[in-house]
Amino acid sequence: MMNDLTSVLDDQWRRLERRPKVEAAVVAVSELPVLTANGSLAAGLDRDGNRHLLVPIGAHQIVRKGLNGPVLRLTKRALEHDRRLQDYADLVCLRRDLDDIFATLCADILIATETSPENPVKVLHRVLDRWRALFLNPGPPLGAQQLAGLFGELVVLELLLEHDSGAIRSWKGPSGYQHDFATAAGALEVKTSTNANGRSVRIHGLEQLEPPLDGVLGLVWLRLEADAHGGISFLELIKRVLDLSDDESEILARLAAAGYRAADNDHYAHTRYSISEQRWYNVDIAFPRLTTVDLAAAAISTNVRNVDYTIDLSGDSPAPMETHDVERHIKTMLEETR
Repeated sequence: MMNDLTSVLDDQWRRLERRPKVEAAVVAVSELPVLTANGSLAAGLDRDGNRHLLVPIGAHQIVRKGLNGPVLRLTKRALEHDRRLQDYADLVCLRRDLDDIFATLCADILIATETSPENPVKVLHRVLDRWRALFLNPGPPLGAQQLAGLFGELVVLELLLEHDSGAIRSWKGPSGYQHDFATAAGALEVKTSTNANGRSVRIHGLEQLEPPLDGVLGLVWLRLEADAHGGISFLELIKRVLDLSDDESEILARLAAAGYRAADNDHYAHTRYSISEQRWYNVDIAFPRLTTVDLAAAAISTNVRNVDYTIDLSGDSPAPMETHDVERHIKTMLEETR
């Protein structure tokens, strides 16, 4: 449903773009198929080509202040409709390069409004609260190490989504979960390196390489090389996973939780990586690791906490999974998401 509404919105905005330009301070409007107690929601386009979503409200209703750029602006606007003035909550995207993400936000608002048409401005504020972290820029952009780590998780997420468009539910990394991807049947931990030599993996805590109860655990190791002229663009990778997923808003919410902000896209515009090496390991009893079970077996107190350690995977052992084993692991994991 989300993708269908995104397509409807894009179609309406493109139709408005084909019309003659409106006067300054005027917004061209096209009604949308979502009705509220105050009338239909509408798509809008201003003279500068900025896209608007217009939510009809009562004359005495208040539109929350505080959302005034650099990406989104929310104001109260009166427009003539059927020879009378209608008040709207006017949400506009001020960055044309973020039109795709704005369309997903607007589709989320439409879906929520359909379920509560009696008070659309309340719905609008609630949805914006969920999306606020993605569009605001309260802190610095992702650092080099964070960016490479998120890129690695997105590479794996893309692969999972190619198998199941609902696989976004398995992506747990942004929430600080034990494993980066997890279902009841299996899990994956993703490690990314930008070093040209060796295969060192830093493990954080005794729980990180503990498999889920009655499930299997895999470790994905990626070597990335910065590649200004080739490779995969960070922003293009985000677009690819959005296109593959059946829940774009959930992906964007998890990206925000991981520290990505759409307002920082200029900073990421030239970030590209080539994947020079990708290895998948089965974290079984033969895999080098430390867990609480290992400490107990070695008669070491389980009161030991905050254990970080490094695994060297440069040698021939442990051997990475074969392609068919990777496929089996993914299918086992994703059976639980269907």
